[in-house]
Amino acid sequence: MRAFNDLVDEAASVDASGWSFDWLDGRATEERPPWGYSRLLAARLAQATSALDIDTGGGEIIAEALRLPPRMVVTEGWPPNVERARRLLSPRGVDVVPVEQGRPLPFPKASFELVTSRHPVRPNWPEIARVLTDGGTYLAQHVGPASAFELIEWFLGPLPRERRGRDPEREAAAARSAGLHIVDLRTARCRMAFFDIGAVVYVLRKCVWWVPDFTVDRYRKALQRLDIHIREQGAFVAHSTRTLIETRRVPR
Repeated sequence: MRAFNDLVDEAASVDASGWSFDWLDGRATEERPPWGYSRLLAARLAQATSALDIDTGGGEIIAEALRLPPRMVVTEGWPPNVERARRLLSPRGVDVVPVEQGRPLPFPKASFELVTSRHPVRPNWPEIARVLTDGGTYLAQHVGPASAFELIEWFLGPLPRERRGRDPEREAAAARSAGLHIVDLRTARCRMAFFDIGAVVYVLRKCVWWVPDFTVDRYRKALQRLDIHIREQGAFVAHSTRTLIETRRVPR
């Protein structure tokens, strides 16, 4: 394996925008949930006449769908991802709309028959319900509770309160309160493995909410300890958690 400084410097300099993780090929792995969200999403998009994808990142998952609805809109809050999504999706007629985190969706009531999201930052259930047509569907894969916390707590220490966040039953209750009927709710725990310290640096640069104040200099000692662990054990193992949730807007 290459030297610590070489691996870290490389990972600190590569482009980490968008939601493609191709740079990690051969350097890290993550099991996928059994339901196959990309396949489910593509099937629903092919049948819809109007759809909105929230927190789309760089638009990568929507770009995978072979057939898109006649009206396809995506939202994203991080400017580099907005531009990336425009380059990727605008040629296919997709409307890319910048929306800051926590702001209302800039669409009229009952605008879409399908709303989707892969790993939304914080689902705004009243807004999701508002922009759905009566009988419309919200289909999403959410991050579950304590996802990747083995890695996060390596840097931040124990986070017992934060481990209780993103509970799928609480999310389902919030969806019901907004007037949505739960059609499907499933969870999965998936093994992650990091085979060199560069993979860790790259992921922490991309998933900035995991260790919000992360920089290589600030966490160099923790990175060095983790580098030793990887070299001795062959990998650092963590676990992601995922929730598949499907809801339908109840006519009122």
